[in-house]
Amino acid sequence: MTSRSPLALDELNRRFAIEGVVQIVSGNQGLPKVQIATPAASAEIYLHGAQLTSWVPAGSGEVIFLSERSKFADGSAIRGGVPICFPWFRNKADDPKAPSHGFVRTKTWELESVTRDVTQASHTVAVTLVTGSDDASRKWWPHDFLLRHRVTIGAELKMELTLTNTGQTRLTFEEALHTYHRVAAVGHVRIAGLDGVAYLDNTDANREKIQQGDIAFARQTDSAYLNTTHNLEILDPGLNRRILVAKRNSLTTVVWNPWQEGAKSLSDLGDEEWREMVCAEASNIRAFAVTLPPGEQHTMAATLRVAKLA
Repeated sequence: MTSRSPLALDELNRRFAIEGVVQIVSGNQGLPKVQIATPAASAEIYLHGAQLTSWVPAGSGEVIFLSERSKFADGSAIRGGVPICFPWFRNKADDPKAPSHGFVRTKTWELESVTRDVTQASHTVAVTLVTGSDDASRKWWPHDFLLRHRVTIGAELKMELTLTNTGQTRLTFEEALHTYHRVAAVGHVRIAGLDGVAYLDNTDANREKIQQGDIAFARQTDSAYLNTTHNLEILDPGLNRRILVAKRNSLTTVVWNPWQEGAKSLSDLGDEEWREMVCAEASNIRAFAVTLPPGEQHTMAATLRVAKLA
């Protein structure tokens, strides 16, 4: 019996639903998703890829971009939301046939727990999903692991990705919380916080450059900012808001927009949708990949908050 069957949804709701706050429903193409609604925020998280696809804090519009052409199917990545890239970023260096950005964003994760915390100051819901090594993962990556993704929904959005090395040998991995931020018009957006930071420009043979001032968008952008723990501010005058992005245990920041020419090559992105999104994400990639001894854990976290621009 598949996870999409009504019986499976009934069982998931029996174990994890919180009346009036959290329920597990049939999402796009029947894929199960966790639907959250509290006074502080609403959100949606698919079991497919453990992927957040919506976060709307109270008093704000949608913060997360999701393509209208996104594929919702086994073995396919969801275009938009917050895909989890692991255990490599972009293409696998030693295997061009391996899936781009790793294999966990296209598999169904297990829902582990749903908890609620209500105080006078806040109202949050934490959803934890897990996946681990199996025969399918070992086809691409030989290591034993447990990956846990905890998403806390409230006035802030907090995402914590924890890798446990459950094997007998050390392992090295890349990771990213590939966040698609919804914006009004990318050509008017700026990203503050990375002035003076060195980055690799993937649109220019990964040449190393130095950021001068705020990041602005006038062409295809695919940059990996190096050895940086800096917080970001995505300044969006069209929506009169700033998205503040703080991160922990992340030494690289990736900023991406495919622009018109790149969007044409993506069948799951509308021709003009590139104007409404920008990716700016916590990551550990390339020379900043993480090496983890047996039995050890590593957690990378990102926290988003929305404020008025003026």
